[in-house]
Amino acid sequence: MRKFKKFAAVAVAAAMTLSLAACGSKTETPSTTNAGNNATSAATTEKETVKLTMWGAEEDQKMLQGMIDSFIAQYGDKANFDIQLGVESESTAKDVVLTDIEAAADVYAFASDQLPDLVNAGALLCIDDMDGALQAYAGKTVADVKAANASGSVDAASYNGKFYAYPMSADNGYFLYYDSSLVSAEDVKTWDSLLAAADKAGKKVGMTFASGWYNASFFYGAGFTTGLNADGTTTIDFNGKSAEGYTGVQVVQSMIGIAANPAFMAIADGDISNQIAGGKLCAVVSGTWDATAAQAAFGDGYAATKLPTYTLDGKQIQQGSVAGFKLVGVNAYSKNAGWAALLAEWITNEENQKIRFAEREIGPSNIAAASSDAVAANIAISALSEQSAYGVVQLVGGKYWDPTATLGKSITDGNLKADDEAGIQKALDDMVAGVTAPVE
Repeated sequence: MRKFKKFAAVAVAAAMTLSLAACGSKTETPSTTNAGNNATSAATTEKETVKLTMWGAEEDQKMLQGMIDSFIAQYGDKANFDIQLGVESESTAKDVVLTDIEAAADVYAFASDQLPDLVNAGALLCIDDMDGALQAYAGKTVADVKAANASGSVDAASYNGKFYAYPMSADNGYFLYYDSSLVSAEDVKTWDSLLAAADKAGKKVGMTFASGWYNASFFYGAGFTTGLNADGTTTIDFNGKSAEGYTGVQVVQSMIGIAANPAFMAIADGDISNQIAGGKLCAVVSGTWDATAAQAAFGDGYAATKLPTYTLDGKQIQQGSVAGFKLVGVNAYSKNAGWAALLAEWITNEENQKIRFAEREIGPSNIAAASSDAVAANIAISALSEQSAYGVVQLVGGKYWDPTATLGKSITDGNLKADDEAGIQKALDDMVAGVTAPVE
């Protein structure tokens, strides 16, 4: 445990007076003059009760409760803590938070692609303003936090030059898990050979198509792009021609061919873990968060590698992916923002990132935690590292998700036919029109 540094109440009160205006939030945010008052009470003789709420993924609840307990053990001589833990996936955090920011948790985890929307809505505290609290309580500065984490994760946690969240992991990407007792290392090199081997084994290959996070991988591999504009709208060229000369219609035709194969299983977004446990799969596209489930299902055959190539216009094209990070932010409306920021720092520090890896095989963004021999030898993280060479950091606006999910579902539902190029082009045009629509 790190030792506390002693401090003067007046100095810390000044340091913990936050200025969200300096962070460039585009919407009005609450006055945070008193945000650190409960934290500054550590310097007084009477301990106050600090109430906080924290959200995390369902599968992480036991682990997160342990982190909360260790936080209370570390800081319990400074305040009486009442910290309530709730369930909310990183993948859906933004949507829930923005429904009612003031009612959202004080501390919550989210995927890095959600950061711009959360910042623009005024839902995140600017971590740059927390130097005083970090120095007084944790013995470190915001600069120390940034230096301790991989530069990509720090960039992902920043927006318009400001630092808005603590990096939690550097493994928010996907690759291929497979059962090597049923399909070989040679089989998994291409979608064609993988599906053929799965069919021979009487098993399925699973992937989520009804999600713009997953299905964009085929477009990215073919050289298509997405981007986020300053006004929150998205640029996307999936309905046109890529720099490599492929058309969006050709990419969809390739996806239709995969989805129509009897050995393919379309998996609903968020249901991959359950399908792995179901025993019908011999391979599945997912990320490190499903390492434990895949290892349990595949046993001695447990293996992982980069994504396969797929057939596009008669050529083998390496499937791309989304390279992302998971972050922990502090609600700008938190009544105990100072303590909330310290809790967020605690659950993302080196020690707790090591715990995440040990218990959930979650790849650390913390440089020291990631340098261990155990991390380097990990099958899932090694596969992610291999796939990262083909990964794209996906920054898109809120209008991106529904139209791209609809396109993927149309493919797996059989509503689009490979020989109907006009129908595919219309579906792509409709999708792009929805994605690029002005922000309301």
